[in-house]
Amino acid sequence: MVSLFAESLTCPPLQCSVAEIRAGLPLSREIAYRWIRCSDEELPDLLSAAVAAKERFKPKVITYSRKIFIPLTNLCRDYCGYCTFRRDPDEAGAHTMTPDGVLAVVREAEKLGCTEALLSLGDKPELAFPEMRATLRRFGYKSTLQYLEAMCTLVLQESSLLPHPNPGLMSAEWLRRLGAVSPSMGLMLETTNAALLGPGAAHDNAPDKVPKKRLRTVEEAGKLNIPFTTGLLIGIGETPEDRVDTLLSINELHRHYGHIQEVIVQNFRAKAKTRMRNFPEPTRGDMLRTIAVARLLLPNVNVQAPPNLSAPYYDDLLDAGINDWGGVSPLTPDFINPEKPWPHLEQLRIRTERKGYRLQQRLPVYPEFVATVISRPGLLADKVRAVADADGYARGLE
Repeated sequence: MVSLFAESLTCPPLQCSVAEIRAGLPLSREIAYRWIRCSDEELPDLLSAAVAAKERFKPKVITYSRKIFIPLTNLCRDYCGYCTFRRDPDEAGAHTMTPDGVLAVVREAEKLGCTEALLSLGDKPELAFPEMRATLRRFGYKSTLQYLEAMCTLVLQESSLLPHPNPGLMSAEWLRRLGAVSPSMGLMLETTNAALLGPGAAHDNAPDKVPKKRLRTVEEAGKLNIPFTTGLLIGIGETPEDRVDTLLSINELHRHYGHIQEVIVQNFRAKAKTRMRNFPEPTRGDMLRTIAVARLLLPNVNVQAPPNLSAPYYDDLLDAGINDWGGVSPLTPDFINPEKPWPHLEQLRIRTERKGYRLQQRLPVYPEFVATVISRPGLLADKVRAVADADGYARGLE
């Protein structure tokens, strides 16, 4: 990577590529390296090109998913340096939800017009904790993934919501099984920089954050034609060039399999009681540059950034080419970032419209992937068909 970056310094000035990116021509790795480090004076050109690319992709609309956040278990065998979600069994706040608890929050979400049940959980906690193995036995399951599969099935059978699981690393067999009970799935790649696994780095003592393993899961989902959400977490010790490399790795998988429904650009936020509590957070400029380069590298992929992590100025992110706000809940907090509440949906609509866009509710599976899901007969297809309108958005809720 160092040699590639060095070569990029001999490229023509950025101004020479402005017309090309505005015309929608592909962004090379070397030029992307330069744009992601562009000066404040050059930034307006980058943003203008990114917004133009977004408008070619999906003009005049910004989407979001009305969801509930179901933290199925916060036990996790990984110890990421920035995370306050995960717990050991003996820590305060450690929990695993019961089936009745899952169903209770789903029932409340139905009343508020939610269509997505986002199921998040720690990665393979039963491999590290006998307490989790005991809990699973009590519930009647052998693994956390088996329990997750059962809860996705419960949501499908007992409600109008659609499950969207984020369970961490998965084998092809588990992707197939979970794909049969959820219209879309997700796994954040975060970064392709394996150096962050080193001592004291963000992913020290986090065996499930090995980039090659996460890329393998994303690829296996592509082989199974599962609509998939992934993305990068910026500000955890990677370089701007690493961000470009991560985006290009995602783009290569999408080019081959066509299954990446959404790429999230998420900014690190420092939290008390973590190893990275004093780590510098990405700036507004970091976010704008990364989102804009993501849009230009992935011109036909949905690009999302969480509004609650950029409040109170989250509407600035629309100037960088996002076309989606991600999941926003009128009921449950963001359990990953509980100190950062989601904006009220009416405020989200007002601020989106002030930028000249229309806010549109989608399902956890994006409209362009709905046909893939409903082409497979069964309960999942029936449930998606029941809540999707003719264009693949959430039916009659706006």
